[in-house]
Amino acid sequence: MIDIINELTRITQAVSLVSSPKEQVEVMVAEISRYLNVSVCSLYRQERSGDLLLLASQGLSATRPVKIPAGCGLVGLVASSRHPLNLANGLLHPAYFHVADIEEERFTSFCGAPLVSAGEVIGVLVVQGSQEVAFSTQQEAFITTLASHIALIVQQLPSELNPLFASSVLKGLVASEGIAIGSPFFCNLPELKEVGHQLCESVSDELTAWLALKETVLADLEYEKQNLGLNLSGEITSMFEAYKLLLTDSTLHEKVVEGIESELALACALRKAVAHFSDLFQQMDDPYLRARSEDVWHVGNKLYQAHTQASAEPVCSVSEDTPIVLIGDNISVSDIAKVPVSQLKAIVSGTGSRLSHTAIVANALGVPAVMNVSGLSRFSRAEQVVVDGSEGKVLFDPDEHVLRVYESLLSKRLADEKELRCLRDVPAASKDGERVQMLVNSGLLSDITPGLTYGAEGVGLFRTEIPFIASETFPTEDEQTELYSNVFKHYSGKPVYMRTLDIGSDKQLPYFPILGEENPAMGWRGIRFTIDNVQLLVMQLRAMLKAAGEEGDLRVIVPMVSNISELTRFHQVLNDAYQQLQEEGVVCKRSPVGVMVEVPAAISQLKFWARYIDFVSIGSNDLSQYLLAIDRNNPKLTQQFDHVHPAVIAELARVVSTCSQLDLPVCVCGEMASEPVSLILLFALGIRKLSVSSSKIPRLKSLISKLDRQVASEFLAFALEAESTELIRAEGQRLLAEIKHKVA
Repeated sequence: MIDIINELTRITQAVSLVSSPKEQVEVMVAEISRYLNVSVCSLYRQERSGDLLLLASQGLSATRPVKIPAGCGLVGLVASSRHPLNLANGLLHPAYFHVADIEEERFTSFCGAPLVSAGEVIGVLVVQGSQEVAFSTQQEAFITTLASHIALIVQQLPSELNPLFASSVLKGLVASEGIAIGSPFFCNLPELKEVGHQLCESVSDELTAWLALKETVLADLEYEKQNLGLNLSGEITSMFEAYKLLLTDSTLHEKVVEGIESELALACALRKAVAHFSDLFQQMDDPYLRARSEDVWHVGNKLYQAHTQASAEPVCSVSEDTPIVLIGDNISVSDIAKVPVSQLKAIVSGTGSRLSHTAIVANALGVPAVMNVSGLSRFSRAEQVVVDGSEGKVLFDPDEHVLRVYESLLSKRLADEKELRCLRDVPAASKDGERVQMLVNSGLLSDITPGLTYGAEGVGLFRTEIPFIASETFPTEDEQTELYSNVFKHYSGKPVYMRTLDIGSDKQLPYFPILGEENPAMGWRGIRFTIDNVQLLVMQLRAMLKAAGEEGDLRVIVPMVSNISELTRFHQVLNDAYQQLQEEGVVCKRSPVGVMVEVPAAISQLKFWARYIDFVSIGSNDLSQYLLAIDRNNPKLTQQFDHVHPAVIAELARVVSTCSQLDLPVCVCGEMASEPVSLILLFALGIRKLSVSSSKIPRLKSLISKLDRQVASEFLAFALEAESTELIRAEGQRLLAEIKHKVA
């Protein structure tokens, strides 16, 4: 019996040992051919035209690029039928297509299986033999299974990969939009994850080294903070404080000490402790909180590099007038701080997400950033690089024609950005005078000032989970009060919507684990958790009320509400907290209360809740996820998760209609509010409060200024009658193009 898992693991490992796409596909076909003991193994990729391009072959005499026209030949039949084909003599099959000069006619047996990704055929895996005998059922099953797994590898290869392997274009995640052209500056240092099991010679020496190491890195962080702070005029340097909090956290210290006392070397103990904290964040459903695991590793890497005294090539070695594209496998805020802002034009990282601190810094600096890019090391000798942050592309040593195209795009974008900067203090309003309030989503002090920089009119969603997750115990009332006070200080005179603790088994706390839930997204979280742990809710509400005082414009959002008893219980707790503060002589006021509409059950219940709430916030991410029964973080379902699904639009219309009848203001938080097609629909629905990430605000203001109610309403009417997401998307893109053309 063939062990598919072991064989797949072996092939995957063999592929990972080579760096270039050319070598990767060659290794794939060679390993499959060797294991199955067949004469030929070939790998084809299907282009957008439907043509099938031969990427690599073991056995065929391909001395030139080979392309099979769409639908032609046995390979085309496998692709079009999306079904395996196993023939004793493929040469006799009616669909056989002769390709000259590859000597395929020497091989009679044929077995092909489609490579499928997200429901679409992306290629074909073919094996052939010289004997006129069909492959066995077991062999066919193995080839078919292997093709399914190989599709995951093939889809990661550069889309530009062809037989000539002009693979100078890499793809990644868009973290900060824009276009940049510059000289690559590689910043690759040893990483903590690479540390293996090591024992120490002296426990006392390692403990002493650990204490000294913390002091060294704390001093480094302060220096980098000052450097970055000067360049950014103090906009986002508070994120260094988050790094310092982790570095001075007693739980981290205890974990490292525990490892050393078990005779682990300092580096090994450090890796174990950092991995522990990172895993806690990585297990969380909230993508914002999950991204904090990257920050933990950044701090760990900084400690490890200081411990090993590793250092990158100094940036001062680059000419002062050279535009720099900072590139590395794991770019951190510390790495960015070492580059003069006047020279930094873009950031490219092999790891990271749209919500990482690296991405936040890139957005604040206004430089494009592409994250999670694989294969960077093979371009270490490149002389020029183009970063297309809007498309998530990185082009190394582009030819003259491509360079001219991007120079033209860059020139136009710079002109557009100059225009957008003028919108900072301009209220968002449509052509026919409809005002839209633009708020910002936040969760850390480092996120606060960028919102003001981009023209936010308040905080539409402040996530209060961070201090709970970052602490070794439940944070005290004083600690929470201090944090919230900073938010109100920055947004004096502006509304601040604070969501009460949304913690549960999907956001695990190291000191309060919740185990045994098969479906944590529908488990003990949000208001369900805080009502059962009412002492935490009382403490948090007291901290919010004290921080707001009489002047702060606090609005409290209750998450995951699904029944009225949760609301009535919440009001009892809020009343108790407010009464306690009054009796203690604390000057404050009772805040308005709203619900986060994210559980579908809330939609039909709003009419019963009206007397208990003052506003509604729509959590578009969770609401869409629950309505569509699609995990938005599942990469296999990425293409199916879309906010403009007809069901989502219909339910949003129902929420807005109900709230209008009840005279309840509505705000939309989440990704839906920042996506252009969705924005037009939200505007047409009558939603006049949006809460988005800070960097999105200027472009959304610009789009809103080009809208009018009649055009948007016509699009909404179309969407409410459309039968598919694809139809809504297509009409939305047509409308956006029309709006752009009218402006031009």
